[in-house]
Amino acid sequence: MDIVLIKIAQVVAAFSLLIVLHEGGHFLFAKLFKIRVEKFYLFFDFPIMTPRPQFAFLTYRKGKVSLLKYTKITSVKTESSNQPDYKVSAFSVVNFDKGKVTFCKWEHGLEQIAEEESKQPTYATEYGIGWLPLGGYVNISGMIDESKQQLSVEPKPWEFRTKPAWQRLLVMLGGIIVNFITAFVIYMAVLFTWGESYVKPTDITNGMKFSAAAKADGFMDGDVIVKTDGEEVKTWSINVLRDISNSKEVTVLRKGQEVAIKMPEDMNMLEMAQSNPPYMDILIPFNIDSIIQDSPAETAGLKVGDIITELNGEKLNDFNDLVYQLAAMKGSLTENSTAADSLKMRSVTFVVNNQDTLKAVLTPDFTLGFSNPAPKYNITTQEYGLLECIPAGFSSGWEKLCNYVNDLKYLFSAQGAKSVSGVIGITNIFPETWDWQKFWLLTALLSIALGVMNVLPIPALDGGHAIFAIYEIVTRRKPSDKVLEKAQYVGFAILIGLLILATWNDITRLLGL
Repeated sequence: MDIVLIKIAQVVAAFSLLIVLHEGGHFLFAKLFKIRVEKFYLFFDFPIMTPRPQFAFLTYRKGKVSLLKYTKITSVKTESSNQPDYKVSAFSVVNFDKGKVTFCKWEHGLEQIAEEESKQPTYATEYGIGWLPLGGYVNISGMIDESKQQLSVEPKPWEFRTKPAWQRLLVMLGGIIVNFITAFVIYMAVLFTWGESYVKPTDITNGMKFSAAAKADGFMDGDVIVKTDGEEVKTWSINVLRDISNSKEVTVLRKGQEVAIKMPEDMNMLEMAQSNPPYMDILIPFNIDSIIQDSPAETAGLKVGDIITELNGEKLNDFNDLVYQLAAMKGSLTENSTAADSLKMRSVTFVVNNQDTLKAVLTPDFTLGFSNPAPKYNITTQEYGLLECIPAGFSSGWEKLCNYVNDLKYLFSAQGAKSVSGVIGITNIFPETWDWQKFWLLTALLSIALGVMNVLPIPALDGGHAIFAIYEIVTRRKPSDKVLEKAQYVGFAILIGLLILATWNDITRLLGL
């Protein structure tokens, strides 16, 4: 339970920071161009229904702080004004106003949406934390998706819709710009604080383990990837698979000699990353250093220092082969498999040191019960000074951004659709213990992902708004409010579809389907 809470805390902290910064980008440009921002909220304070009863844990406006505030807004028509007014009924459990504390306070009143003044009136933005942790928002006056009730009246000079197209474009791109800047700054700070630690390819003395598909491409077990298209490989990571898939030639170190391998043209990085066994992995030789008491390994007679050379008649060259074969056996069980089927599958025969044949019944998790640690390789740490971390951090962020954009092409494939993750999937990428370095690196990556997803030309996203603004700049024709409103509906439908897909993928992964 503690592990789950730690993961959730990291996700909430990362997304809360990124949401505030993203919405702050919109807020900054709106204020710069003298556009009224009515609300700035972390999380949502209303359900998707009309009329909109709103609930917020915390609000701040004009020096007044309210805790646990419930607000109900109803449109009304008054004889004193031809403008649409609204009736506000608000209840706060705790209210702080000018040093005075009030408990369980009710407030009622009428407020006009549009004042009569021709210039921007003095207006205080309401800041708050809502109850629905699915994002955040800034409510900008005169936007088609956030202030539709205002569109029935004459445009006011402080509204978004009355501003030049180039200003509206910057307002909509403000959040994306801040997301990318945030990622670059985080990478710079991480390099300055912790430096960069990695294992050089040449220090992986046992080399790599390759799948049958990789061997068909020309690799051999024990090879070390040192170059892709002439560019040196700094360390082993998922980026190496990406570089291999995009390369025409890969250079490996094989028995002390560099060997060039011509790569096929139709390689798919996503298939390589999801293949089982892996396309490429660090080779782990057998090094049994301890036997768990009362485990199948101890019962069978396995000893420290033994090498398992066969499992159920299949030859094993290294510990990787044993792991892959046990995983395949476990994966062969289906929902309809009985306890007898499981017992039969877990009853194995293996050969030790090419001579002794042993029998065992694996645990329900398909393990024998011994420790075989991965080899420890020399770690290289590069430190960065204040001036050095700036270009290095920018370069690291730019590489991550380019890789993320390049990987979007897989989104439209069957494998790509299955790889889309929701909240549960994102939570699982965070470590089980709070590690500040990993936390900030993952936050930077999420900031890039948030920026890239928002720049997509989907109505209801920032990129969709930007497309309409660019269209207006180029053609000098402004799309009608009806067109914008219909586009919003289409955009929301697409977003809901993506949310359903991501949630379904999370559930199927949890169930092992």
